[in-house]
Amino acid sequence: MSVTVIKPGLSSTLQDAGRPGFAALGVGRAGAMDGPAWQLANALAGNHHGEAAIECTLVGPTLHFTQPAVIALTGAAISAYIDGRSIPMWTRCQLPADSVLQLGGMAVGCRSYLAVRGGFDVRPILGSRSSDLHAKLGYAHGRALRAGDELPLGIATPLRWSHDMEDAHCLPWSIDPHPWFDFAFQPLALLPGSHSKLLDDNSQQLLNNGKFILSKDSNRTASRLDGHTLSLRRSLELISEATLPGTLQLPPSGQPIALLAEAPVTGGYPRIGQIAAVDLPRLAQRRPGDTVCFRQTTLDEASLRQAGQQQRLTRLLRTLTERLEHSRWKRLP
Repeated sequence: MSVTVIKPGLSSTLQDAGRPGFAALGVGRAGAMDGPAWQLANALAGNHHGEAAIECTLVGPTLHFTQPAVIALTGAAISAYIDGRSIPMWTRCQLPADSVLQLGGMAVGCRSYLAVRGGFDVRPILGSRSSDLHAKLGYAHGRALRAGDELPLGIATPLRWSHDMEDAHCLPWSIDPHPWFDFAFQPLALLPGSHSKLLDDNSQQLLNNGKFILSKDSNRTASRLDGHTLSLRRSLELISEATLPGTLQLPPSGQPIALLAEAPVTGGYPRIGQIAAVDLPRLAQRRPGDTVCFRQTTLDEASLRQAGQQQRLTRLLRTLTERLEHSRWKRLP
């Protein structure tokens, strides 16, 4: 069974948890930019092993399902239609054979996730099916989807209450997206970097209290921040050192760069901060033109917030597993 890409969208890629642990080989992690949204999409679709999903950016793809399929959509609110009828997000839907799923644009946020029961069964590289556009690893040498692509689906056991349907059906309930999607665009927690004290007084004030604008040049490798030019007290000559997603660098232009999922494993720019991991999904949902601002945090606070989020997510995933076992379908109006 496979899915055919009719229209690819703006930048649609296959993503799972990524490739952690290969930095010594020069290979970055990649993977889903909004991890909780990706996990919840898989859980709703009935996947429990970190299957690859489609990460949509700003505008989603149009797909043809030749066989019946069970899907789920999470992340940024995206218009979604099955054969011309709107389908909901943050729930489970079953599509009949020969369905065309059309995903449109996002009014707020930047990335949505489409999970299909069984996952997209492309060949894994270094244990992951994620497409790393920067390193050219993954499906079709790590590129975004194109029209005409045939994406194979994994084999999954039939779901309870699932049967042959001639029409699309969805569950009569959905997850509240508010705890998992940053509608308010609150400040991102920032830990001090190894060179943060070398910022001059004005730059430190701007970093901690100023508002930056996400540049149109941003991508899965990094978010470029416009609006303020930061300066160091003195020039530095640095050798490349380890970097990771969330590292906030200061290039010669003076406008910060926040590294994201496809961050290189080393970098030679001054490191003026580290965005707390718990807030990286919120940065991933910023779109060009959105405001980005920071607030100082400590390692203890960031760790507690990360642990709290993981506990809430684990509880929700457990609850979903139990509830989905007893949920029946409702035909789309």
